[in-house]
Amino acid sequence: MSQTPAAPSAQPGVVNDPYRAYNFKLEINGVIQGHFVRIEGPGIIVPRILWRAAGEHSTVRAIPGPVEYTPVVLHYGLTDSSEMVTWLFRSVNGQVARQNVSIAMLNDAGSAEVRRWNLIAAWPCEWKGSPLDALGHELAIETLTLAYDRLELDNAPAPVA
Repeated sequence: MSQTPAAPSAQPGVVNDPYRAYNFKLEINGVIQGHFVRIEGPGIIVPRILWRAAGEHSTVRAIPGPVEYTPVVLHYGLTDSSEMVTWLFRSVNGQVARQNVSIAMLNDAGSAEVRRWNLIAAWPCEWKGSPLDALGHELAIETLTLAYDRLELDNAPAPVA
C-alpha cells in the first residue's frame, strides 16, 4: 500500500521563506477574476465569554462565543466592466445574490496554489468609489466589501518537483 509523503516539516538550519503577498488570484463561483490589486482579510474571531462558576468567586473562566467572520475588502481598478457593481446593486435592491468566493495564494513563480480560502455564501455589503483628483496620476481604485457565512481553508500544496 503506497502512502502520500507528509509535507516537509521545519528542520533546524532550514529557512522556509514566506510567500509573496502579490501572488494571488480571486475566483467567484469558480471563474477567475484577475483585476484585483489588493485583498484585505479574511479573518475569524472567536470571542471569549467570561463566567464564574457558583462558589468560585476568585476564578474567572472563559469559553468560546459565537464565531464571527471579518469582512473581506476587494480593491480593484475601475474599468468598463460593471460586473462587481451589478452584484452590489442586487443587494441594494433586496435581492442578495450569494456567491462562493475563493482567494488563492500562489507560489513565488505564480504557477501553483499553496493555500486557498473559501468564502461560503459571500455577498457585497459595502462599496466605495475611487477618489477623483484632476491633478493626480493615480489609478481609479474602487473597493467592494464582502460579508460571508463561513470560511473554509483548503491546503493546496505546490507539487513536489
